[in-house]
Amino acid sequence: MYSLYVITDEGLSLGRSHSELARLACEGGADAIQLRDKHMCKNELLAAAREVRRITSLHGALFFVNDHLDVAVASEADGVHLGQEDMRLADAVKASGRSLLIGISAATPEEALEAERGGADYVGVGPIFGTSSKDDAGEAVGTERIAAIRNVIKIPIVAIGGITKGNVTSVIAAGADGAAVISAVVSQNNVREAAAELKAIIDGAVRASKGRR
Repeated sequence: MYSLYVITDEGLSLGRSHSELARLACEGGADAIQLRDKHMCKNELLAAAREVRRITSLHGALFFVNDHLDVAVASEADGVHLGQEDMRLADAVKASGRSLLIGISAATPEEALEAERGGADYVGVGPIFGTSSKDDAGEAVGTERIAAIRNVIKIPIVAIGGITKGNVTSVIAAGADGAAVISAVVSQNNVREAAAELKAIIDGAVRASKGRR
């Protein structure tokens, strides 16, 4: 459901739009797309969200909007992703009427457990490795943090932060259900190929992880 979760970012996309990134990533096998843009006005963001929604629907991928619950609802997205400084989870659950999947950023077991108890559908854990894709990412927490969070919650964990095809296997082995990436896909010359390669590695790691349990 969340094995390859691609976050669009036009600032890192080599000139490609959110919709083009979504299309190429979905063609490469992405399971979920998150629209993330800190610069668009609300009308521009909504227009982009509606186009990405159209594309993800064609490919059977989930669509999330970062931060903006109102845009997620208006674009008929599958869900919204909220950081610790964004709208309160309880308010989002109430406002959406449970019509949306809700993801919450969690850097600690305590934050993850609070998110699960509050009704979150998954937690985004990170940054696992050092990353320059998000200015506000904070200090890397390492794969050990995934294992610590896996021990206290049952909902899916989507790891994020500095994840590449070279280290994603360790993320899954630590207990993550999937990986969220930005530059590992959207900054590559061939987005479709990058997504497909990463998806294959993740799926293989998930199979191997289940075989050890």
